[in-house]
Amino acid sequence: MQICRSIDSLRDQLADWRQASKTLAFVPTMGNLHAGHLKLIEEAQKTADKVIVSIFVNPTQFGPTEDFSRYPRTEADDIAALKAQNTDLLFLPSTDEIYPAGEQTRITVDRLSALHCGAFRPGHFSGVATIVCKLFNLVQPDLAVFGLKDYQQLAVIRTLVRDLNLAVTLVGVDTVRETSGLAMSSRNRYLTPEEHQIAPKLYDVLCQTRCAIDAGEKNFRSLETQALLKLRSLGFIPDYFNICRSHDLELADFSDKNLVILTAAKLGNTRLIDNIYFASSW
Repeated sequence: MQICRSIDSLRDQLADWRQASKTLAFVPTMGNLHAGHLKLIEEAQKTADKVIVSIFVNPTQFGPTEDFSRYPRTEADDIAALKAQNTDLLFLPSTDEIYPAGEQTRITVDRLSALHCGAFRPGHFSGVATIVCKLFNLVQPDLAVFGLKDYQQLAVIRTLVRDLNLAVTLVGVDTVRETSGLAMSSRNRYLTPEEHQIAPKLYDVLCQTRCAIDAGEKNFRSLETQALLKLRSLGFIPDYFNICRSHDLELADFSDKNLVILTAAKLGNTRLIDNIYFASSW
């Protein structure tokens, strides 16, 4: 596996592969890799000649009181995992390499970025859109692979790609879960042993709400309220629990068929997000 820490070295290697007519897949990450990340790489390897992974903890998507400084950074372990996965290239830039002195450009996907997580994390999705656009510009992949655990993030990126006419195909991969049902996340390591026992109940409440919809419950706002009350009773501090249309993430009603339920909640000092998407059975 090649490791590139500079933009120039990255571009030189990618130019050689393009000259050889290799198809390129890209998996952007913030490191602290787990089985969910490795699944993205597996999916990329199915359809591309070369797979590029980036590890960059992006400062512009963290708020001033969020966990940028303590976000897990496990470079040696990540490199070992990527080598074992037969990754072709790791792009491992510094912050100064990505954000040069005096930089002042941000990209914002207006409406989507204000919904759900965006209402609780101002500026977060602008930071996401900016770094993804930068990385797409640097790598210029044929396809890029993202996990569907961050459903709203992928919706923002899809809109970015459409609106800016970017020549990249996006692939979403189903959430990888622990045997308990807890969605795999780098932030799960913040959980205490006791919290780790409670955390899977976030997904349980999502599944219970889906079952109620499939059984014919028509009052989505009531279901949301019930779910919030349930989460609080379990020890979570929920930010939101919203039943949405899957295509634009606006709040859904009973006439909508393709749905996604999005939720975010704090458990102790850890903020967890999860979702479940489905076509209603009525």
